[in-house]
Amino acid sequence: MTQQGVRWTADQVLALAPDAASRKAGSKLGAAGPWSEAGSSDEGTVWGLCKGSGSKPYQTIVDIADASGPAYKCSCPSRKFPCKHALGLLLLWAGGEGAVPTGEAPGWAEQWIAGRRKRAEEKKAGDGSGSPSGSADPEAARRRAERRAERVTAGAVELEQRLTDLLRGGLASAEQSGYGLWEETAARMVDAQAQGLASRVRELGAIPSTGPGWPVRLLEECALLHLLGQGWLRRERLPEALAATVRSRIGLPASADGPPLRDRWLVLAQYDTADTRLTTRRIWLYGTASDRTVLLLSYGAAGRAPELALPVGLALEAEVSAYPGAGQLRVALGEQFAPPAPTAVRPRGMTTSRAAARYGDALRDDPWLESIPVTLDRVVPTPDGDSWQLADADEDAALPLTPAARSRPGLWRLVALSGGAPVRVFGECGHQGFTPLTAWPEGPGDAIALC
Repeated sequence: MTQQGVRWTADQVLALAPDAASRKAGSKLGAAGPWSEAGSSDEGTVWGLCKGSGSKPYQTIVDIADASGPAYKCSCPSRKFPCKHALGLLLLWAGGEGAVPTGEAPGWAEQWIAGRRKRAEEKKAGDGSGSPSGSADPEAARRRAERRAERVTAGAVELEQRLTDLLRGGLASAEQSGYGLWEETAARMVDAQAQGLASRVRELGAIPSTGPGWPVRLLEECALLHLLGQGWLRRERLPEALAATVRSRIGLPASADGPPLRDRWLVLAQYDTADTRLTTRRIWLYGTASDRTVLLLSYGAAGRAPELALPVGLALEAEVSAYPGAGQLRVALGEQFAPPAPTAVRPRGMTTSRAAARYGDALRDDPWLESIPVTLDRVVPTPDGDSWQLADADEDAALPLTPAARSRPGLWRLVALSGGAPVRVFGECGHQGFTPLTAWPEGPGDAIALC
């Protein structure tokens, strides 16, 4: 931490909070009052004792030197990750040198630190000697893949028949039959081990009766689902890159087998989406040397935050490896050479018209692509009737904000940051418009997370 020469901001610390309640509780513990024996090391750890309701204070320690994001340990009974004490300790550390001086870790903290370092070394040594999957029976793996492909094919054929029945009966019948028909169809796709098809079927079921124009939206989604099913049934005729994209969209697992790319990666945005089974964390990274934007995905069980956490505005020196597929941006995080640290670097921006054109180009490689990552330069958030848009300050063009973006508090942070002046904005640009995720003022200033 101290070797980096700069500390995290309070916003970057609070971005780690698993929910709003933890953010509020952690903020209250970010002062020196409840803490004793707080300290930090040059290796990237911070520790302290926090007075609680019991007779013994809670032992709290955070390892910020872990390049995949902070690791936490606290003796409190909380099941949240990180707990309010870890957040409070990091806020105390972020406040300045005096609050958390550099020193030697106490025994209880040193024991945990040593254990983490040992496990990291053993894992690295194990990766170098070959993964367990590499020693698995390749013939058995081939047979399993063939059986799954047969099930997916049966599911795709059944789905084609159901879409045909829907169109023959007329789209109005979708409104009358209710959501049960779609859920039953989605369950059939799950049985066929085609999770991607199941997810898209569930999205179809949510469209009827959603306001003016819903039949058009339903027809568009049916067409994309039909295209995906046909892509799978004719995958042998597709170029390999497009076939890999189809397999990914269907929901088949794949390995990140692209060549490792080392760069200093700026964390552009991080946000979670959740359903009843899974919490998915999306982290966008920008390579300052390669000028590439890539996506990390991390997962957690329902109600639990994923382990990987990289707050906006940090940068890390690391290798990433790409997943297969035409135009795919997803990568796996490989070897990390330095812990995440704040940086003043910003991604290159583009005009709104160029962003729209880039999305159109991306659809040629992946017709099912909802959006692409884009950094807009010199745009101004502007009201547009009942909605908002990002108007280009240098040309007569604009991008509308998506309905989801217009309902988020981040919109008002963006408006306040701009104050009518141009700003640089990173977000996702797609067929519904632009969703801003992070913004920078035109002059000097830190990144502001909008999600």
